[in-house]
Amino acid sequence: MGATVYVDADACPVTRIVERIARQYDIPVVLLCDTNHVISSEYSTVKTVGAGADAVDIALINLCDKGDIVVTQDYGVAAMALGKGAYAIHQSGKRFTDDNIDGLLMDRHLAKVARRKKAHLKGPKKRTDEDDRRFEESFRRLIESLANS
Repeated sequence: MGATVYVDADACPVTRIVERIARQYDIPVVLLCDTNHVISSEYSTVKTVGAGADAVDIALINLCDKGDIVVTQDYGVAAMALGKGAYAIHQSGKRFTDDNIDGLLMDRHLAKVARRKKAHLKGPKKRTDEDDRRFEESFRRLIESLANS
């Protein structure tokens, strides 16, 4: 297949799922984290980058290339990955695509504007086993579609 999976691994709840599936398909995985997190892995390469607001994001985008897979919850990172010809998937299992990224970025912008106006927005829901299953199914479908192309 030739692709690498890059994971924005700071507080990523699906890292072990990514590793398990990638191992089944013999796909290398790179976990990126900042110096505030300690991550270890028997399978993946772990890259620790400086602690800065966007240090992991910048390093991930600099490393990924066309055909790679990026696992991130950050819409901006996903947009840049798509711009490089990589595939991007959210930890919920939602695929980021050229068709949906503009709307997602607009939603993010509107939420930021609302927060500045002190509007109360609910935080993310607690992660469930169903969320993990949904991610696993979506990630596996992505891997299989790339393996078959």
